[in-house]
Amino acid sequence: MGLAATRSVALLGVRGHLVDVEVHVAQGLPAMVITGLADTALGEARDRVRAALVNSGCPWPSRRITVNLAPADLPKHGSGYDLAIAAGILLASGALPARAVTSLKGLVLLGELTLDGRVRGVRGVLPAVLAARGCGARRVVVAEATGSEARLVPGVEVISVGSLAALLAWAGGGSLEGTVADGGAGAPWGVGCALGTGGTSDRGRPEGALPGTAVSGPTDRSASPMRVDLADVRGQPVGRAALEIAAAGGHHLLLIGPPGAGKTMLAERLPGILPDLERAAALETTAVHSVAGLLEPGAPLVTRPPFQDPHHSASRAAVIGGGTGFPRPGALSLAHHGVLLLDEAPEFKVDVLEALRQPLESGEVVIARAAGTARYPARFQLVLAANPCPCGLAAGADDRCRCSPQARRRYLARLSGPLLDRVDLQVDLPAVSRFDLADGSSSESSAAVAERVAEARRRTASRAARTGAGRFRANAEVPGHLLRQHWPLGSAADPAHELLRRGLLTARGVDRVLRVAWTLADLAGRARPSAEDVRVAAAYRLAGARS
Repeated sequence: MGLAATRSVALLGVRGHLVDVEVHVAQGLPAMVITGLADTALGEARDRVRAALVNSGCPWPSRRITVNLAPADLPKHGSGYDLAIAAGILLASGALPARAVTSLKGLVLLGELTLDGRVRGVRGVLPAVLAARGCGARRVVVAEATGSEARLVPGVEVISVGSLAALLAWAGGGSLEGTVADGGAGAPWGVGCALGTGGTSDRGRPEGALPGTAVSGPTDRSASPMRVDLADVRGQPVGRAALEIAAAGGHHLLLIGPPGAGKTMLAERLPGILPDLERAAALETTAVHSVAGLLEPGAPLVTRPPFQDPHHSASRAAVIGGGTGFPRPGALSLAHHGVLLLDEAPEFKVDVLEALRQPLESGEVVIARAAGTARYPARFQLVLAANPCPCGLAAGADDRCRCSPQARRRYLARLSGPLLDRVDLQVDLPAVSRFDLADGSSSESSAAVAERVAEARRRTASRAARTGAGRFRANAEVPGHLLRQHWPLGSAADPAHELLRRGLLTARGVDRVLRVAWTLADLAGRARPSAEDVRVAAAYRLAGARS
């Protein structure tokens, strides 16, 4: 009989690798064997593919069929290889005319087959198509349900099919036509067979990537009206100011206050005052959501900062990532380029809270399992919300708390010093007074605050571009050594250095205070921070400190 090969893509996290699907049809007892580190779902492909071929009117060779997924040492998981295996069997058995053989040559096929021959969409189509393009592929076949997602990648001819029969009809000269994706000029992820977060230095954007423009249009997932608005928040001027600073500079935030003070309300409104994602960030975020299977059909591109708020009972795998089999992205990665809210933060498991420390510094999550190692991007803004004590009543002049001093210390001590050292703004919120609730005047809206945030970020980006650090779009992204090299403050930084000498700030804390000071200056329209800006930034950092 014959030998043939088609191509598909294996995903390890959001890193894609091109896979050669080699099919050999030979004399022997009828059987089908799949080799190449296939998981259970892929091992069951032999039954799905056979039923799909038979029910699509294609012959099934009564021979020994060997399917090898090369490279053989690369773990493969999922059902996205069905279409490539089916096409390989038809090619190897000589069941297709010459024109169809020519048409299928060089295609990358991504799709699961149902028993009646329909093509079902799979997770991770966007990073898979990006990886295929990086390896030189120019034509990709996907399911109709994931066609709009695949077309986000520029320079690739996307052929979306609803069934195996439709693909074969097109290969034989039918009317089905591929469309070249119009993803915009300057694709954000460079060439190379591996797509992932390695070699990144600026909030997850790969080196050499050019910042694009904010994405809008028919694929905008933010087209629905804003559901929450800062105008709904009564009182809390300090909390509102801290929220604006956090949005303008990309800073992490801790809110401590009694129940009903508005901690959750403020945190939920942070995404609404953040600017739209640039194209590079939008594609990175969409890739993570694609792997998680959370994209909406017909509108796959994530253009607004995502928001994740896992319950405090969530497991480590749900928050950080993992699970049985191959690791899946957790809430940290799903909040990439967005906001992660941990409400009732001291109630989270200690190991979950401590696992945040490394991603807050590196911007990615590395999950190692026996089945393989997955890397997921995780550049997010962290918002922690906590009560002042277990009962929540230790606030204000009327301190009705009956918790012991030891219980209070143990409660907030669950937020460890190393974790809080990575949080730029730590704010104490008082209880809302009856005068705030009775005030009939409307508070400032999210739209008004978002304009100031956008203007501050434009100043940050302009300053970074002038000093050769244009890849940084927010002050919180700038590494400490570049902060001191490009934007030294001289004597204006003395208040932070004095706190370092007194042991109230760490070296990391000094850098974070200076970043917040630059954000205060950008919001005020000043060319550089003053000593007063540094003092205010330090006060924000030390306000939530607990003995």
